[in-house]
Amino acid sequence: MSAQHTEPGGFLIPRPERGPAALRVALAQVAPHRLAEMEQQKDEAIALAARTDSLGPIVQFLEAWAVVIEIARFPAVTARLHSAEYAAQVLDREDPAWQAAMNEIQAVYLMARESLAHE
Repeated sequence: MSAQHTEPGGFLIPRPERGPAALRVALAQVAPHRLAEMEQQKDEAIALAARTDSLGPIVQFLEAWAVVIEIARFPAVTARLHSAEYAAQVLDREDPAWQAAMNEIQAVYLMARESLAHE
């Protein structure tokens, strides 16, 4: 993958449609190391949808990966998330900074979900 130019605070790629193929192409551009994880979860969602006779698992799969990609589209947001995730892993749960890191993780995901809801 070639490096992509983005303005500070800008996005790497346009927001993809929420179909599995479009999400897969987008993920390949912004987080290719997660493609196998996505494929495994897609297979699990399809199997669960078949067992339960419901499209719910497929809709949840698409929504979850749309959020992952929405975060990954913005390098600054990805950096915020990774920093908070690292802090949450290394800090003691009694440390107030651990709760701050957890709050930051939650805020990043909430921001991505809200952004997608307003598209």
